[in-house]
Amino acid sequence: MKLVSSNEIQQPCVSRRNVKRLILFISTVSWLFAVSIGLLILWDYENSPGLSTKPPDSWPADSLLQREPGLATLVMLAHPRCPCTRASIGELDAVMAQSQGRLTAYVLFLKPAGFDDDWEKTDLWQTAAKIPGVKAMIDDGGTEAVRFRAATSGQTVLYAPEGNLLFSGGITGSRGHSGDNAGRSAIVSLVTSGAAKRAETFVFGCPLFDANSECQGASHARNNH
Repeated sequence: MKLVSSNEIQQPCVSRRNVKRLILFISTVSWLFAVSIGLLILWDYENSPGLSTKPPDSWPADSLLQREPGLATLVMLAHPRCPCTRASIGELDAVMAQSQGRLTAYVLFLKPAGFDDDWEKTDLWQTAAKIPGVKAMIDDGGTEAVRFRAATSGQTVLYAPEGNLLFSGGITGSRGHSGDNAGRSAIVSLVTSGAAKRAETFVFGCPLFDANSECQGASHARNNH
């Protein structure tokens, strides 16, 4: 009979433990790599601005919006289904609270042709309409958005009482994130003191007119009548 030493008995056990440790190590590294890639994609998405356009230097003469004498006028062009615009409307609430009644504001919600009645009256509409001093309105077919040359939901423009452009851009620091940002600070400063460090900022939101954007989904029922 061949005698088996204790070292020979332990060797297979040690090998199996090493294999398990190696598998665990590889699994952990793979998981960390996948999480890192996901976070990088999310960070890139949140910090990628939408298309910024140059609005008219003077108030569009054919705009149907009414300006009040002696007050600056703010216009935000919004897609009613854009999740990023929720933060923009929240920032608009802060702007109005800090502007001390020196500002008239509109939020124009895009309604593409052929969509059901009240399609645009989402919770974003309801939130905007509750902000003191803000008028939520339908932008049928994006007519006003075209007049103000807006391409991204959340695009905000500020015009002086005389009708000259003071500010253009977004009022969030990144996509869907609330908090102090250059756009909000610029508008408040322009309205309260007449000057600001910046007159333009990036806009973080969904495309207004892109049928393939996340704002345009199957749940956005068209009028079938």
